[in-house]
Amino acid sequence: MRADNASPGSGIRLLVVDDEPAILDVLATSLRFLGYEVTEAATGRAALAAVREHAPHLVLLDVMLPDLDGFEVVRRLRQGGSEVPVVFLTARESGADVVDGLDLGADDYITKPFRLAEVAARVRAVLRRGEGRTARGVLGCADLEVDTDTYEVRRAGRRVELSPTEYRLLCHLLVNQGRVLTHEQLLEHVWDLGDGDPGVLKTYISYLRRKLDARGPSLIETRRGIGYTLRAPDTR
Repeated sequence: MRADNASPGSGIRLLVVDDEPAILDVLATSLRFLGYEVTEAATGRAALAAVREHAPHLVLLDVMLPDLDGFEVVRRLRQGGSEVPVVFLTARESGADVVDGLDLGADDYITKPFRLAEVAARVRAVLRRGEGRTARGVLGCADLEVDTDTYEVRRAGRRVELSPTEYRLLCHLLVNQGRVLTHEQLLEHVWDLGDGDPGVLKTYISYLRRKLDARGPSLIETRRGIGYTLRAPDTR
């Protein structure tokens, strides 16, 4: 257990990746001040090597890098079996870019220019969210089952392949099944973006519906102007 007077980041290893020296220095210095152990990298290949060597608990990753872009870095990490949480640092603000990054397996994104307090808050939030990934048990609704130990999702006994973001969204809906969750609540829990773009949420709801509804009756309802709820068909 962390002592009461220890820094918030005590014992936690972070990897910060950015090819702009000034940004890299400011981020690394600020995070070290908070007690995190910080490794720095300026290229995609250096980032991949640093993950193998230092086994960070979280990676802050710039999208625009001189060799491999951040999307390719995440793709290679996931293909190699690494589940290290990744937070993108990006100057790109389009919904398509955000969705692409999250769908590859990133956990969050921060748009440049950013405030250091925001970066620190996002890091803490993603690390807290990661602690819950070890929870055991099965979530279910009608013929839908999610094994939170193996991360397997099945509908009518057949496996459904979901991206990490789709999985988190589905689990939150299942935990709160029968309850209407607002756009803000879902954005805050799944992406830590209470004031984020509802279009991103709408896109992922569409992804889930397409995959789940192919195996049975629709489970996710839209409450127009409010949000979404997940319920068994026979409870409507």
